[in-house]
Amino acid sequence: MPIYHESKKGKTTYTVVATSKINGKQFNRKRRNISSMAQAKRVEIDLRLELRQLKESPNRLTWNSWSDSCIQRMKLEFKNSTIMGYQGNLTKWTNPCLGHYFLDQITGSMIHELIFNRIQGLGMEGRRGVLKQIKRILTMAVEEGLISRNPALGISVKVPEAKQLVLNRTEIDTLLSEAKKRNHSFYNHWALALLTGMRNGELHALTWTDVDFENKVVSVTKSWSIKDGLGPTKSTRNRYIPISNELEMFLRHLKSKNLTSDGKVLEQLDHWVSGEQAKVLKEFCREIGITPIKFHDLRATFITQMLIRGVSLAKVMKIVGHSTIKTTMRYLRLVAQDTQGATESLGITLPREFDTGNVVNLFQN
Repeated sequence: MPIYHESKKGKTTYTVVATSKINGKQFNRKRRNISSMAQAKRVEIDLRLELRQLKESPNRLTWNSWSDSCIQRMKLEFKNSTIMGYQGNLTKWTNPCLGHYFLDQITGSMIHELIFNRIQGLGMEGRRGVLKQIKRILTMAVEEGLISRNPALGISVKVPEAKQLVLNRTEIDTLLSEAKKRNHSFYNHWALALLTGMRNGELHALTWTDVDFENKVVSVTKSWSIKDGLGPTKSTRNRYIPISNELEMFLRHLKSKNLTSDGKVLEQLDHWVSGEQAKVLKEFCREIGITPIKFHDLRATFITQMLIRGVSLAKVMKIVGHSTIKTTMRYLRLVAQDTQGATESLGITLPREFDTGNVVNLFQN
């Protein structure tokens, strides 16, 4: 079991390499960047013990071998973009730190060190994503009986809530009237998003066969993205959006114009297909002097307008396709912003504690 040393700029580091043949298969273990010979010898003992344990218990799995197995299973269940996200984080962050350890050797402190110290150049949202993936893979190991508990469960990453922008009623009217007046190519897309609360990918995938004028509902059963193409909705559940009178008038007029030849409700604009819809809307909002929102904020605007008009949380959740009521409840804060100052119109005046007309001027002569 050799120990190598390397000197750079007057600093010496050590590398320990261990090999063993188990059931006819060669296994290698390596540790780099060890700061002293004494530490290298301790690592050598650890590696020898690790290989011996592997030989005695060949069914023990390392993080690398188990995560590879999990990815293969996930390919049957998740979208390609999700799998790519897992593989990217595993290759860049997780495998270099945990890859050679057996699953039952991984501790909470090792995962904490990885998430908060070893990962560099990644924001808290990204770190939370890596942690979520680690938790899922270790949960699968618990379910298979490979480990008794998930060491990542007690770890969490706090992420500051991103500021959600919405349009108020006046700004909605301004956006639509200005877009209509200027014959903006995205007018139909913005109008339909505001009238249905559908996600961008769901609007991409919407066809006229999904629009039932007789029963006055729009069926949301699929979504489209650049990475995954056509697939199920985000929650993988179908939902149905009631067609209001305004939406029916808009859809019938749109259908009569026969703008598409592929059965799609909306034109597949170049800027839309290439994913530039957020930039286009933000620039137009700035140009006409309203809150510079992104395309997904049209959905948030729809939700807040529904809540302002007294539609129950449960109904809004069902219409927009949230998986839990907790997600819908986050929009209540935006409702409070939109209605700021509305109670001033109540016109109720309480009796004052002091009547200024009866105040005596003590400084009069």
